[in-house]
Amino acid sequence: MAARILIVDDASFMRMMIKDILTKNGYDVVGEAHDGEQAVEKYKELSPDLVTMDITMPEKDGIAALKDIRAIDPNAKVIMCSAMGQQAMVIDAIQAGAKDFIVKPFQADRVIDAIQKTLGA
Repeated sequence: MAARILIVDDASFMRMMIKDILTKNGYDVVGEAHDGEQAVEKYKELSPDLVTMDITMPEKDGIAALKDIRAIDPNAKVIMCSAMGQQAMVIDAIQAGAKDFIVKPFQADRVIDAIQKTLGA
């Protein structure tokens, strides 16, 4: 069965890009969210196998949303995405429980590699 993935990014074209990569590689995109608040709600509603989460978003950023999701489900698998490959943000995300980190612009093979590793495929 295909892994069920929730995509979280405030930019619709970024969600579209990652959705395209995922669906072409046989993953099931079960939902999309445009900010951290919506990400937490969708996670509760959909119980996806994995979440791709942008760090910089309005309302609630990706790290705050990651912490909320991990409070609901300590086993949640979340991969952070950001255009800012800053060391401090990567460390914050990993400490908050992120499983991996993908830098934008997305490279399809890197995205798939991170997802396969995180899902233990």
